[in-house]
Amino acid sequence: MKVVRHLIGLCALASVVSVHAQAPTGTLQRIQETGEIRIGHRESSVPFSYLLDDGKPVGFAMDLCAKVVETIKADLKKPDIKAVLRPVNLSTQIPLLQNQSVDIVCGPATNTLERQKQVAFSNTIFVSSIRAVVKADGGINKFSELGGKTAALTAASTSIALLTKYEQDNKFETKKVTSPDHAQSFLMLSTGRAQAFVMDDILLASMIANSPRPSDFKIIDDALRAEPYGLVMRKDDPQFKAAVDKTLLALTKSGEYQKIYSKWFEAPIPPKNVNLSFPMTHALKDALASPNDRGIE
Repeated sequence: MKVVRHLIGLCALASVVSVHAQAPTGTLQRIQETGEIRIGHRESSVPFSYLLDDGKPVGFAMDLCAKVVETIKADLKKPDIKAVLRPVNLSTQIPLLQNQSVDIVCGPATNTLERQKQVAFSNTIFVSSIRAVVKADGGINKFSELGGKTAALTAASTSIALLTKYEQDNKFETKKVTSPDHAQSFLMLSTGRAQAFVMDDILLASMIANSPRPSDFKIIDDALRAEPYGLVMRKDDPQFKAAVDKTLLALTKSGEYQKIYSKWFEAPIPPKNVNLSFPMTHALKDALASPNDRGIE
């Protein structure tokens, strides 16, 4: 009888511990207490996260984050949770996560081992290649032809170190000018103050597609490397990350992820109804088939 009572007691204790273990912690606890989730968004990163003329942020990453918000509302049983939208850029996204001004960054962010020292990433949502956009009639077809020329780069982007290493390996040098966002970097190229803008190929494609004269530009074939993107969160917050990754996995399994992708990469998008015509790559298909949050050096 004593043994039975002891077993019953252990089962009851295990039940309590199990329930307690599921209690919200970290970001989820704060969301439950405040009734708000703080979404960081970019302002000019088409088609991931950008502003329409009315100031509303939209894009592929914004749609994914909207699904994350739905998951958290359901998990916390709080349908009235509000999404508070706050602008970020590459330079500010990590500090704003760390001081809790934002809970998740919904935009194009390369998952690197260096950044993982400060923040966490969701499983991969996109895979890009680092290339360069140049003037179509500028006579530049590969990175090795940029020696002595001016290259525009976005501050805090991985492109800076990659281009620098490529120059060192190939024994030439460019003049680098940095801007706080992609729109200003592209403006450096389009106004002739730079001969190339080095960045992720999909972002370059979107800049070209939305420019007044897309035929004025081309993306060179050379690539510095492939880069996985993830949604960015605070480090050491496993419950919140689990909710995000669970959402992405469910979207992939249901086919909804593919529909959201097609909406932003293979169909006309606002505000100019431009179609980027950027089908899903094999690298992204592989990442979705084997979900992971592996970063690159």
